[in-house]
Amino acid sequence: MNYELFIGLRYLRARRRETFISLITVISVLGVMIGVMTLNVVMAVMTGFEEVLRDRLLGINAHVALVKAGGFLTGYEGLIDQVLKEPGVVAATPSVQGQVMVTAGNRVSGVVVRGVDPDRVGKVIDIQRFIKEGSLEALKTRRTVEIDGRSVSLSGIILGSRLAGQLGVMVGSPVQVVSPLGTPTAIGLVPKVRRFFVAGVFDSGMQEYDATLVYMSLADAQGFFELGDAVSSVDIRVADVFRAQYVAQGIQRRLGLPYWAEDWSRLWPNLFSALRLEKTVYFLVLLLMVIVGAFNIISTLIMTVMEKRKDIAILQSMGATKRSIRRIFLIKGCVIGTVGTLLGVLFGYVLCLLIARYQFIELPKDVFLISTVPVRIYVGNFVLVGLASILISLLASLYPARHAARLDPVEIIRYE
Repeated sequence: MNYELFIGLRYLRARRRETFISLITVISVLGVMIGVMTLNVVMAVMTGFEEVLRDRLLGINAHVALVKAGGFLTGYEGLIDQVLKEPGVVAATPSVQGQVMVTAGNRVSGVVVRGVDPDRVGKVIDIQRFIKEGSLEALKTRRTVEIDGRSVSLSGIILGSRLAGQLGVMVGSPVQVVSPLGTPTAIGLVPKVRRFFVAGVFDSGMQEYDATLVYMSLADAQGFFELGDAVSSVDIRVADVFRAQYVAQGIQRRLGLPYWAEDWSRLWPNLFSALRLEKTVYFLVLLLMVIVGAFNIISTLIMTVMEKRKDIAILQSMGATKRSIRRIFLIKGCVIGTVGTLLGVLFGYVLCLLIARYQFIELPKDVFLISTVPVRIYVGNFVLVGLASILISLLASLYPARHAARLDPVEIIRYE
């Protein structure tokens, strides 16, 4: 161990008459620790919220959607074969979308219909895990339902939980789907009405979807909207959601116009940009807590320099260079910052584990998507915070160390 490191570590332990400086050192360590711990926990929680939102949205929507500008897709099976040849594509399924009204008794609600292939849609979106009652397979069967004293064979439809509550229906109940476009007749446009039975109820945790989205089979949707063998889009799942944009560009180059491939990041650009901006702002604001701890390091080192003036003069008279004096106080400041950072990372990690395991911080479910605070622990985030804290501690130690190196040993020995 060289003498610079030995003296730097020795100055961490004050003599009895310098207890106040020792207390300030402990406070500096605690200041850095609390700042780093808070920053790590907030980053983990913000990352958790972002991932939960993304998972919920991608559980209802495809990673990439292939559409045709100004029209419907015909010959979609051939398009699916072409799409599956693109590297990174896992699965693809046709989809029909349209707007209708759903009625039950005297209750009416406007919704978006998605016609899906029950055999293939589960490979593209995770709708099955959100279905709380009934099943996706029920869309392939018909059920006989008693309506006004007569038996009627009906196809199935899956409603969102809030929509089912608004309409006052449950699994097995009949509902009417009304198209606002209508069918032209001799007396004018007559709304197209078709009955379905409720084959299932899903709960995605997002009110916008649970109150305005319904699923029916692809064949039923094509027949209801009179599309023949056409579909609205081809929904695509990719292996890596973060490379969906590049996969969409590859599909676009492969098929060309008039087809257009849109990845999930383009569907909600403002939402995810706002989340990233919010996380960045939180990082910068909470980094100020670490900077406050760094000011404590500055004050501790300045007080140490003032207290150790005689020691500095003696060391210089014995041959210690200005660089060595600077290193002694840099070592002390870096040790304070490093110890505080390591403790902050450790306690932050433990607190994140406790929040994730025991979920003792509850959230109002009618405001948030989930009932407890989500936490996602990534080593990269902890390393980034730790490196930033150590760098700030090093910068905070520069001025006191330079000030100590500039002291004139002759003047100190002469007057003290």
